Amino acid sequence: MAAMIDPSGAVLQDPRWQGVAARDGSADGQFWYSVTTTRIYCRPSCPSRLPNPQHVRFHASPAEAEAAGCRACRRCNPCGLSVGAANATLIAKACRLIDAADTPPSLAALAQSVELSPSHFHRLFKSLTGITPRAYAAARRAARVRRLLGAGTAAAAGTVTQAIYAAGFNSSGRFYAATGDMLGMTPSRYRAGGAAEVLHFAVGQCSLGAILVAASATGVAAILIGDDPQALIRDLQDRFTRATLIGGDADFEAKVAQVVGFVEAPRLGLELPLDVRGTAFQRRVWQALRDIPAGTTVTYSDLAGRIGAPTAVRAVAGACAANALAVAIPCHRVIRHDGRLAGYRWGIARKRVLLAREAQD
Repeated sequence: MAAMIDPSGAVLQDPRWQGVAARDGSADGQFWYSVTTTRIYCRPSCPSRLPNPQHVRFHASPAEAEAAGCRACRRCNPCGLSVGAANATLIAKACRLIDAADTPPSLAALAQSVELSPSHFHRLFKSLTGITPRAYAAARRAARVRRLLGAGTAAAAGTVTQAIYAAGFNSSGRFYAATGDMLGMTPSRYRAGGAAEVLHFAVGQCSLGAILVAASATGVAAILIGDDPQALIRDLQDRFTRATLIGGDADFEAKVAQVVGFVEAPRLGLELPLDVRGTAFQRRVWQALRDIPAGTTVTYSDLAGRIGAPTAVRAVAGACAANALAVAIPCHRVIRHDGRLAGYRWGIARKRVLLAREAQD
């Protein structure tokens, strides 16, 4: 039964009104509201102008609102999918088309398939997934290549060239130009299970505890910090299961010392190349992290906005958690919206020390 709202201001104390005032999408489906002056009912997230609370009634269902003589709002479609859910359905359809295509569909073709303009579709896709349609297609092709080249699979019985074209690349030149980002090694080496990739590593000590540094021929691939050196080595093994791990020599110890110096004084910078490995979305987040100046902090929402994906806050937090290059990719500079410290894989205490150290430099 509809809840009658008296003019005494009681509605302002009703938690449902707070959801309406905030246009809270999470409240959609929990209740609906109508406006007595217009006889229109809406979902809580409706973007229409906020009504006078004295004219508001709450309803348990669209049927209840219509039984009270109200009609559905055309903007928020309260008796159907929300705008957000409808958009998510469209983007999911586009993703399925990309996944099923032998070659990546054009932006125009994808937009036409969901009946949107190319520019609107591009913005919507990026806002919901955190990456562009092109980057998504590239990531899916990379996954297909890894599957087709996977050691011990039936697909691996074919040639590398067959795998290239089966994955949707229309030329071997384009494939080999992207090999480093997709595989981290040559296709033949990946096909062999990555056994030929070598990572040198060493464990040292810094003011934050034990520190492990590992590097490939490309650059520093991991900087791990913790309390137990053996746990750090196991972490490295779990991260690079296909690589041959070799303890560093005296020259490599000098590289470790350089990393330790950077950890102790981040503002000095790290003059070593990095071997950054991750998905297209993770790499975008990590690059945005590297653009944050020392002594500065941002929230997860700020970071999502910086990469053009304001709704992908959870995915941004996940990318921060997946970072294997402590301090070099400064995920410690990201804080909660209320200013509290949270979400640092190497421990909140270390995060607090790093931020305090950067603030003093």
